[in-house]
Amino acid sequence: MKPRIKALSAMVAPVALAAALIGVVRAQEIYAGGYRQQTGEDLYRGLCQGCHMPDAKGAAGAGAYPALADNVRLVAGIYPITVVLNGQRAMPSFGEELSDEQIANVINYVRTHFGNRYKDAVSPAAVKAARR
Repeated sequence: MKPRIKALSAMVAPVALAAALIGVVRAQEIYAGGYRQQTGEDLYRGLCQGCHMPDAKGAAGAGAYPALADNVRLVAGIYPITVVLNGQRAMPSFGEELSDEQIANVINYVRTHFGNRYKDAVSPAAVKAARR
């Protein structure tokens, strides 16, 4: 290997390894119930938009991911609470990974954005009650 390429490889390899490990640690934190994001918007971006899309209009392809935008099913707060806590069809449950406050925050974010205008906020207490 030429000296320049060898030197460049020696510099790039640790950076690539560090980037990969950060992703692994973050994934482990999420699945160990340690997801640090607290705002509804950050939680949506970090957990939901991969399937439901950044505009919450859903997607179809390898699977069907329902739209959350302009969604009349969100009118009753218990519906999204139940789905987020327990999962539904292809959607995984997040009851073990997220706190009551985090679940309330992400649900309230979705219910007040993307064309949804539901003003009655879901409370962490309502999420806690639904866990029983």
